[in-house]
Amino acid sequence: MFMDWPLLSLVIWTPIVGGMLVLATGSDKNAVEAKVLTLVVAIATFLISLPLYTEFNTQLASMQFVENISWIERFKINYHLGVDGISMPLILLTTFTTMLVVLAGWEVIKTRVAQYMAAFLIMEGLMIGVFAALDAAVFYVFWEAMLIPMFIVIGIWGGPRRVYATIKFFLYTFFGSVFMLIALLYLAVKSGSFEILDFHTFKLGIEAQILIFIAFLLAFAVKVPMFPVHTWLPDAHVEAPTGGSVILAAIMLKLGAYGFLRFSLPITPDASGILDWLMISLSLIAVVYIGFVALAQQDMKKLIAYSSISHMGFVTLGFFIIFAIARKDANMSGAVMGIEGGIVQMISHGFISGAMFLCVGVMYDRMHSRQIADYGGVVNTMPVFAAFMVLFSMANAGLPGTSGFVGEFMVILSAFKANFWFAFLAAITLIVGAAYTLWMVKRVLFGDVANDKVAALTDINLREALILSVLAVAVLFFGLYPAPLLEVMEPSVENLLQHVMQSKL
Repeated sequence: MFMDWPLLSLVIWTPIVGGMLVLATGSDKNAVEAKVLTLVVAIATFLISLPLYTEFNTQLASMQFVENISWIERFKINYHLGVDGISMPLILLTTFTTMLVVLAGWEVIKTRVAQYMAAFLIMEGLMIGVFAALDAAVFYVFWEAMLIPMFIVIGIWGGPRRVYATIKFFLYTFFGSVFMLIALLYLAVKSGSFEILDFHTFKLGIEAQILIFIAFLLAFAVKVPMFPVHTWLPDAHVEAPTGGSVILAAIMLKLGAYGFLRFSLPITPDASGILDWLMISLSLIAVVYIGFVALAQQDMKKLIAYSSISHMGFVTLGFFIIFAIARKDANMSGAVMGIEGGIVQMISHGFISGAMFLCVGVMYDRMHSRQIADYGGVVNTMPVFAAFMVLFSMANAGLPGTSGFVGEFMVILSAFKANFWFAFLAAITLIVGAAYTLWMVKRVLFGDVANDKVAALTDINLREALILSVLAVAVLFFGLYPAPLLEVMEPSVENLLQHVMQSKL
C-alpha cells in the first residue's frame, strides 16, 4: 500500500521541515519544547522510513519507491528519487541513528539547544537525499548541503580547537567535491542527461574513464576517509560534540563508500579494473597501518576515530577485490561476497562506532576528559556502563556473534579468492583491532579505582541505558542473524556486479 506514496520525499523533507520548526522555537527559554519537538520529528521520520524495508521487494534489483518530477527542464534536471537494496539499509541506519543522537544530547547540550537539535534534523534529511538521489544534480546539491549543518555543529558546540577542525573538515571535503562536480558535468554533457542510471549505460573511452575515476576517487576517498586523505577525521572527531562524532562515524563516512558503488564501479568499470591495485593497496594500508596508529593513541576519541578509518578500509577492499577475483575465477560468488561484506561492514560500523563514541561521551559528561590515563577502575563505580562498553569493544574487535565479525569475515573470505596475502594482511586487523580496543578497555575500565574523580562516578541513567541497550540489540541481532540485510541487498549487488563485468573492455 505504501508503494504509491512519496515515501522518499517524506523521509527527506520531514526532518528538514521539522528542523525549521525547531529553529522557530527560538531561545533557550523554550529548550524543552525544542527537544520534545525534535524527538517527535526524529521518531516520526524513523517510522516513515520503516515501510521502505517492510514493503521492499527483495526479488527486484531495480529501483523502488521511485519519484520523478521535472525540476529544471532547460537542463533536463529532474527531482528523481529511488532506492535499491544498497541504499535502502543506509537510509534506515540514518533515521535510526538520528533518534539516538537526539536522545544523547537531551541533557548534555545547555546552550543554543534549538539550533543544535535542528542542525541534526536538517542534516538527517540531506544525508537521506544523498542516498536516494537518482539525478546527478540533485545528488550534488544534497552532497554539498549536508556539510553545512556538520560544519555548524562542530564549529559552535565543539572543543577548544573547533575552528581549526571545522576549516580542515570543510576544505578537505569541498576540495574533493569540486572534482566530482566536473566529472558529473562532463557526463551530463556527453550523455545529454543528468540521470545517474543513464550514466551507468553510457559508454566512455578508457582515457575518459580513468580521469573520471580519479575525480570520483578524490571526492569519495576524502569522505570514507582513505589513506592518505584521512587526517581531517581524528581532528573533527576530537573537537566534535558526542552527537557530531556519532553522525560523522555512523553515517557520513558511509557516503563516500556508497559513492564508489553508485558512481565509480558502474560508470567507470574499466578504469576501476585497471586501477584496482591502487584501491586494494590504499585499503590494506588503512586496515594495517592505521590500526597500528590507533594503538598509539592516548585520547579515546582519537583511538576510535583511527579505528573507524581501519574498519572502513575493509569496505573499500571488499568493493575493489572483485576484479582480482574475476581474473582468477569465473565463479563470481566470491566477488558478490566481497561487495556484500563491505555493505554489511558499513551498517555494522554505523552501530558499533556510534556506540563507542556514545560510551566515550558518557564518561566525558561526568569527568570532562577523554584521556585514557585519567581513568582506571571504572567498572567498580559504573558496572552497568562497563558491561555495555565491553560488549561494544568486543564488537569493534570483530568478536564472532557480533555484527563487527560478519562483514570483516565476508571480506576476508572473498580476499582469499583473490590472493592469500590480501587476506592475510586484512586478517591482521583482527589482531591489531583486539590489541588497541582491549588495551583501552583494560586501562579505562579495569584495575583499582585510579583517582577520586573515578571514585565519584555514577552509573548510567535510564536515558543512557536505553540508548546503549538499543545499540547492543542491533549489534547482537545482526551478528547472529545477518540474513535480513543480505536478503535485501543480494539482487542489487548481483545486478551491479553483472553490469560491471559485462562493461569491461
